Amino acid sequence: MQKRHTDREQYFHDLEATSKDYYIGYVSTFKQLTPECRVLEVGCGEGGNLAPFARLGCRVTGVDIAECRIADARKFFAEVSSAARFVCCDFATFPVPQEEEGKYDVILLHDVIEHIPSEAKAGFLKHIKKFLKRDGVLFVGFPAWQMPFGGHQQICRSKLCSHLPFIHLLPNSLYRSLLKLCNESDGAVSELMSIKECRTSIELFESLAKACGYTVVNKEYWLVNPHYKRKFNLTPRLLPRWMWNLKHVRNFFTTSCWYILGSRP
Repeated sequence: MQKRHTDREQYFHDLEATSKDYYIGYVSTFKQLTPECRVLEVGCGEGGNLAPFARLGCRVTGVDIAECRIADARKFFAEVSSAARFVCCDFATFPVPQEEEGKYDVILLHDVIEHIPSEAKAGFLKHIKKFLKRDGVLFVGFPAWQMPFGGHQQICRSKLCSHLPFIHLLPNSLYRSLLKLCNESDGAVSELMSIKECRTSIELFESLAKACGYTVVNKEYWLVNPHYKRKFNLTPRLLPRWMWNLKHVRNFFTTSCWYILGSRP
């Protein structure tokens, strides 16, 4: 486990840097970011992704179910913006705006969809749509399930498990046994097995987006996740474009999938 997984302030600043260097430019290609722009992040954690949007003057709101994450977001945002709003709740209970002006120009869903149970993903995406303005955009980022660390095993305390690629693709019984053998805690094993159950491939996500009434405005597949620049000092690289249409195969090489979705009329 890297230090950033326990040092949440460092993690906040790492996310802030990646958001500033990559997410802002990507999102602004499809939606102009102005002080009138309302930005919502679902599953915001400590709020690092939102910080660069707030620094541009956007009105930002973050929602997360973890009280400790929201407390940290409010603390870390003290130096960023006093106008930012952070709410601790299950997003399913977050009030839906009844008027168009109360909805959001940009919604961020980063490293969240792969944690939503398979049977709940469609309902979750449909609920998000209720918060999006007619001309708004939804930015979704997630690791393709079959990529080397798509099971988030990097959170393991054991160096062996945290550095072994593709172990999350083992059958459930073998994967659980390996985690136990490496002395991972019951909580960690439960979390990792949950992620395995919630796995999200590129094909699954695109099918869900279509079924939920979204239009894919743009997509990018990263061979080297932009966040790895801060984490591992690696240069971000897109997956070669000739591989983008290789269904199923592309999942093994895509460390981060980016989508800009629009709401179909």
